[in-house]
Amino acid sequence: MQSIYALHQKNSDDIEKEEKFLLHSIDAIQDLYLIMLSSLVEIRKKEIQFLETSSKKYLATPEEKNPNRKFVNNAVLMQLEDSNSLSIALEKRKINNWTLNDTYILILLNEIKQNQLYQKYMVSKKSTYQEDKDFIVDVFSELIAPNEKLYDYLEDYKLTWVDDIPVVNTQIQKQLKQLTEKDEFKVGKIYKDQEDQEFVSLLFKKTVLNEVELAKEYIDKTPNWDAERIAELDTIILKMAICEFLKFPSIPVKVTINEYLEIAKEYSTPKSSIFINGILDNLIKEFQNENKIKKTGRGLIQN
Repeated sequence: MQSIYALHQKNSDDIEKEEKFLLHSIDAIQDLYLIMLSSLVEIRKKEIQFLETSSKKYLATPEEKNPNRKFVNNAVLMQLEDSNSLSIALEKRKINNWTLNDTYILILLNEIKQNQLYQKYMVSKKSTYQEDKDFIVDVFSELIAPNEKLYDYLEDYKLTWVDDIPVVNTQIQKQLKQLTEKDEFKVGKIYKDQEDQEFVSLLFKKTVLNEVELAKEYIDKTPNWDAERIAELDTIILKMAICEFLKFPSIPVKVTINEYLEIAKEYSTPKSSIFINGILDNLIKEFQNENKIKKTGRGLIQN
């Protein structure tokens, strides 16, 4: 949607260039994912350094000489540290953000240690795997993901990440919750499979190359709206949805409607989702009556 909107704003017909940028932006989400994951690894490393430095002080206290290492021995943090999958991905994609900007890691570590979550967790020196996991999930969800300074850094680093940050954080939270004691942490993939990856380019190109044809499907269905007064994003959303209805047989109609209504709520005007829902509902009935919709496989699912 954003790439098609960008083409409109530039008044450009360089589809190949915009498609390349689209695919590059999606690929960069993997870097964001790895940066957020590695923050947990780096936070643990910084605390280990702090404990070692404190224990070597000339006038170290008994507590500093024999500290509670429950946090640095957290089972989930250890799983991330020991993950070959994560180590390889970080090296392959040259993710070294926290080496260059460890100030942010120190900020996060300080906030964690001052928080009641940490205070409560550190009351004892031993824990179960479940307690370790619950603690890390809470720390990530409540302290790391919503951290404003971290958000500002990520936004400045790559502007396209503004919309990706919540998605990535939700994925990491989900993975952390699903971990078991016997698991090795596995880095997630951007695309489910090759078909999933190809869908991105196909939807983009089929929508752009058929915009005039797709627009004809809804223009006469908006009697109370002047076509020129319909928000540009709404026209793009309608075209993409209609494109999925008519040109992507494996995508269920209900899935298409739900996805684009969510996009409209997130990016367009307050009334857009209601307007779009009405148009798409009417189009579906018409397309079905005219036998225009040809769904196969998973696309046959109605709900």
